[in-house]
Amino acid sequence: MASEALSIIPGAVLRNLSDKLYEKRKNAALEIEGIVKQLATAGDHDKISAVITMLIGDFTLSAQANHRKGGLIGLAAVTVGLTTEAAQHLEQIVPPVIYSFNDQDSRVRYYACEALYNIAKVVRGDFIIYFNKIFDALCKLSADSDANVQSAAHLLDRLVKDIVTESDQFSIEEFIPLLRERMNVLNPYVRQFLVGWITVLDSVPDIDMLGFLPDFLDGLFNMLSDSSHEIRQQADAALSEFLQEIKNSPNVDYGRMAEILVRRAGSSDEFTRLTSITWINEFVKLGGDQLVPYYADILGAILPCISDQEEKIRVVARETNEELRAIKADPTEGFDIGAIVSIAKRELNGEHEATRIEALHWFSTLLARYRAEFLAYLNDIFDPLLNALSDPSDAVVLLVLEVHACIAGEPHHFHHLVSYLIRTFHNNHVLLEKRGALIVRRLCVLLGAEKVYRKFSTILESEGDLDFASTMVQALNLILLTSTELAELRSLLKKSLVDSCGKDLFESLYSSWSHSPMATISLCLLAQAYNHAVCVIQSLVEEDIHVKFLVQLDKLIRLLETPVFACLRLQLLEPGKHTWLLKTLYGLLMLLPQQSAAFKILRTRLKTVPFGENLKRTSSANPYSQILQVTEDGNRNQDTLNYIAINFQSRLHQFESMQQQHRDHLRNQLQSRKSASALALSQEIRRYEEAHSSISEISRPPSRTSRNIS
Repeated sequence: MASEALSIIPGAVLRNLSDKLYEKRKNAALEIEGIVKQLATAGDHDKISAVITMLIGDFTLSAQANHRKGGLIGLAAVTVGLTTEAAQHLEQIVPPVIYSFNDQDSRVRYYACEALYNIAKVVRGDFIIYFNKIFDALCKLSADSDANVQSAAHLLDRLVKDIVTESDQFSIEEFIPLLRERMNVLNPYVRQFLVGWITVLDSVPDIDMLGFLPDFLDGLFNMLSDSSHEIRQQADAALSEFLQEIKNSPNVDYGRMAEILVRRAGSSDEFTRLTSITWINEFVKLGGDQLVPYYADILGAILPCISDQEEKIRVVARETNEELRAIKADPTEGFDIGAIVSIAKRELNGEHEATRIEALHWFSTLLARYRAEFLAYLNDIFDPLLNALSDPSDAVVLLVLEVHACIAGEPHHFHHLVSYLIRTFHNNHVLLEKRGALIVRRLCVLLGAEKVYRKFSTILESEGDLDFASTMVQALNLILLTSTELAELRSLLKKSLVDSCGKDLFESLYSSWSHSPMATISLCLLAQAYNHAVCVIQSLVEEDIHVKFLVQLDKLIRLLETPVFACLRLQLLEPGKHTWLLKTLYGLLMLLPQQSAAFKILRTRLKTVPFGENLKRTSSANPYSQILQVTEDGNRNQDTLNYIAINFQSRLHQFESMQQQHRDHLRNQLQSRKSASALALSQEIRRYEEAHSSISEISRPPSRTSRNIS
């Protein structure tokens, strides 16, 4: 075959084809072109094939760079000489040219680009069968280290794009796997090359690039974080065009793309996150039933973005979240409530307040629409919801309480909630002090004040930690006396002596209020059980009058001047009718230090009482000891008749028994402290004696025997 080719191509031409001078190689190629034209005209394709084989074997595969250059020019010349008949020899011509794209010599790679350019101009659409191999080669050449090679590759690339766009033989199905593989390349030149091809192919009406978008969408999003501004712009432009096509297309595979968008929404790059969340926003509006199985994943992407540092991302994320929550999906159609619950639970522990708030809104939405299904997952989320009550954000706590209120429709859940609150307050006194009132008041609004207070009282009655029980009762009592949300509860307590519902509430609270003398007295004042209040005051002993007691008493005296006790103060206008009220107030006055502000406040109030004929002062000159003398008529007041409804003797016994427990507990505490102090003191003395003994041994003079030996 080679000898046959040598007989066809003169030796001088072959020598010039491998010459180091470009002009000689060019002239040799022109002569080969002419010879091939003659052979083609004669229809002697066997000789043409022999020439091609010789050019490949002796030139393009030669170890000499000039031979390889000549061989490439020669193959291009053969193709030009064949013109319309070149297609039948492409199987021989194209592969060695493509192979030369990997040559170590940059000039050879350059001539390979030039050769394939000339071949492509001749055969046009006939070389489409080699497109994937050519595309792969161009992809590498676009990042070539030699600028001339890059330039030649760009020229070839433009020609190939023109050929592909006008060809009806191009197979997008065969091309997409190669494109998907190359989309992961990080080289900026390659990325520009890829985006260029995607844009060109998408512009061809007969090529459905949108149908294959899921295959290379992730790669495009990956380019949005490229360090090159130009590449980011090109990728963004391509994505914007595809998004517009999606809006106008009736058939879109939202599912596969949703997975990609969810992943990219968590990108560390701000622009990538914004673009991803924008796409998700459109998908939620357009996707319909296709997106139902992906709602949980989408929610998992949206919620963190609600707290993004970039305002644009936050705005789009909030809008998307509202759109998603407004969709009423059917669990029987693939809507996974468990997955949504899991996502909301995860984000409830997030570091950003806005995200935690939206997670709670999702809990509320699920409870409202799918209560039975939601409660099936309650064991997984109840504890996290309880822990959220310690959240540093008031807004979060209020929403958590709303969710708990919805769950607490079942009695055992309600009991669990209140028990947990008491346990949490027990372990975290700061939370009780700073957030206790907020939590209790909100629960009263959501679940009913009477129901909440009855449950607190029932649990606290058997509380083992007496100190905490007293503190908790005092906190609840203060909320009861000051919160506008509990106005109805106070009104009911005021009817304790004349209404069975008020009586039941009074007795229910009294059981735990007995942990605190001042809370008990406050309860009696609210219930207008003044006679019993006097008995409670008189039952107090020296051990009960301590600093904490006086602080609570000071608060009560100041509260007596608030609108809550306006009715009580008005009753002082009829001292003859409310003698036990006066005796209660004077009893409190006697417990206060005379120099305290509370003493002065109460004394001033009592000075305004208009004493009548049936009340006499034993010592009118001494305002500090206004002991009331009650006449027979004045003692038969209306309040006394109503005391029959409540067994106050039993209540007093209950109070005294509870207070005795507190006294015993206090004595035990003091005894323990004394024992601990005594033990510490004895240990200190022992250490001192041991140290003193050691010093004595060291400083003792030597004996007479030892001096004699010396």
